[in-house]
Amino acid sequence: SKNVGAQFKPVRLILGRKRLNSVTYQKIMRASHHRPLNLIRHLRPRTESVIQDVDIPIENAAAFLVEFEAEIGIRPVWICPFVVPDGRFSLFKLRTDTPYINFGFWDMVRSSKPDGHYNARVEQLVKKHGGKKSLYSRSTYDETTFWTEYDRPRYQALKHECDPEGRFPGLYEKAVQRE
Repeated sequence: SKNVGAQFKPVRLILGRKRLNSVTYQKIMRASHHRPLNLIRHLRPRTESVIQDVDIPIENAAAFLVEFEAEIGIRPVWICPFVVPDGRFSLFKLRTDTPYINFGFWDMVRSSKPDGHYNARVEQLVKKHGGKKSLYSRSTYDETTFWTEYDRPRYQALKHECDPEGRFPGLYEKAVQRE
């Protein structure tokens, strides 16, 4: 991404092929929010980090992309079609009767809007188009909305089985309240 200079060959060579991905980008962007790097942010226009990975049913993918381009405008957008062979991933349910398009995108968006505006807008577009977003990226859901998307009863059963004493944070706390 242009925000870390990855468009320049020397930077790409230094980073290496294994680090040219959204996970590395997300780590760099999170680290930039800590002192002393945080002080540099005040010298630049305000931006919002948008790092998202979303799955949209193929019949809604074109409409999603048109709205995404008009409202968010991040490029490039990684596009990968896939099918869900069965329903075994109960914590991240997707339909098995339709192909999906996975859209991946990350960038810093210049913004005069409140922090989180663009990430919340991506979540709204995903819901509007019948999709689901991965939880490694920034989430702005309120708790009620979050649990309508991510199967609270199934998660609580698994959490009780794997962490009966409640020593670790829950999924909502980790995915949304982590910052």
